[in-house]
Amino acid sequence: MTTTGYDKTPSTVPIVTIAEGRATIRLNRPREHNRLEPGDLAVLRETFTRIDHDPHVRVLVLTGTGKSFSSGYHIGALVERHGGGQEDDVSFESVVDRLEALRVPTIAALQGSVYGGATDLALACDFRIGVEGMRMLMPAARLGIVYYPSGIERYVTRLGVAAAKRLFLTAEPIEAEEMRRIGYVDEIVPANALAARVDELAATLAANAPLALAGLKQAINATAAGRLDREALAEARARSSASDDHAEALKAWSEKRKPVFKGS
Repeated sequence: MTTTGYDKTPSTVPIVTIAEGRATIRLNRPREHNRLEPGDLAVLRETFTRIDHDPHVRVLVLTGTGKSFSSGYHIGALVERHGGGQEDDVSFESVVDRLEALRVPTIAALQGSVYGGATDLALACDFRIGVEGMRMLMPAARLGIVYYPSGIERYVTRLGVAAAKRLFLTAEPIEAEEMRRIGYVDEIVPANALAARVDELAATLAANAPLALAGLKQAINATAAGRLDREALAEARARSSASDDHAEALKAWSEKRKPVFKGS
């Protein structure tokens, strides 16, 4: 039997790097198709908190090592928690919800196929770029699981009722082009073009005004979920209008140059 370089790569908790305004989280269990262990969830949660409190971070990229983005939450951990009489999805749901609520724009760089709970992890990101030949699968019905509320809400509000029913109720995989057609991924690119396309999008997002991005993202997500707080939106609009970044944008416009935003 042949082995790949990834077969020999040690499995670890996610690898986090922060540099030049960009945070990157790389799932790093390639031999297990980047399945998510309880310890991985702890790292993700801690990293999301760190990002939200670091004004220098302008964008987050979530990706994986190896041929799969992620095979989802470790089934063995579900079995152990079920045997102990614990809820099997509370911790995972809270981590995915935390990702969706992040202040900064987020990109899922799907370098391979995505399964189970990882489909919702990626769906919680603002953008998803996939590669040719990938597929996705939501096996909840095969596992006897009724999915958690926010996950079902994300599927329905982002993909529509018909697509959500197809994916959840049939528990059958779909291929890359179908993923693009239903809006699960925004783009499909050749594998060797993924990094460059993600870099390009990340740079575009990071160049925009942080306060405006945060306010717009929150309002769009709340509107999609039917929970728009108009008072909170008015406050966000007032903050952005009074910000140094807004003044810089107007000045740059008149001077015909690119603005330099500081997030204040």
